Amino acid sequence: APGPRSYTTLRDEAVKLFNSLQQLELERDPVPLMQGVLQTCLDLPPLVDEIYCQLVKQTTEPPAPGGQGDLHYWQLLTCMSCTFLPSPPVLRFLHFHLDRRTESRFPTSEMAKYACFIREALGKTKGRECVPSLEEILVLMRRQEMICTVHCPGAPACSVAISSHTTAEEVARELVSRLGLSQSPNLFALYAQSRRREQPVGSTTLLADVLTRFE
Repeated sequence: APGPRSYTTLRDEAVKLFNSLQQLELERDPVPLMQGVLQTCLDLPPLVDEIYCQLVKQTTEPPAPGGQGDLHYWQLLTCMSCTFLPSPPVLRFLHFHLDRRTESRFPTSEMAKYACFIREALGKTKGRECVPSLEEILVLMRRQEMICTVHCPGAPACSVAISSHTTAEEVARELVSRLGLSQSPNLFALYAQSRRREQPVGSTTLLADVLTRFE
């Protein structure tokens, strides 16, 4: 369909993504390439399962387990798990890959740490409106949380640690507690402010999506 990016057939796009994954192994800065793969999957949902299967294949019996190229695949798989859910059959196979092929065989390895993180993320992911920002991808590669700065009227800016699954309501609730306003009869919400307008952020909106729009 017409849009900001031009696509060909699903088959051709799947081949392009496969070539991107091959390139990923050698990339010194894999973040932009990862974001491009994620964006294609967001624009073309039928390719989500395809990329999950390709990443499972690339992380099965790699030539150098735990090497830089292998970890790049695990890092993209981490970003995928925080952005998209595969179909039930692929999800079952993915769990088998994480549990039996990775954590059981390499229990103290970096791959096992990524596998554990991915399994937990899959239990929380419900779908995203935007792909992860460059900053979010960087923290996901390290299995960490992002720091989000919220400016509060009459109080200094507050820094809040958020994950890919944190909602605006959860952050607002934490700030209300921090500022000692738990007993206040007022209602509180987060607002996103740009140069042209200010608008409330829906309570169920993922803050990670808001940050991607800012980027």
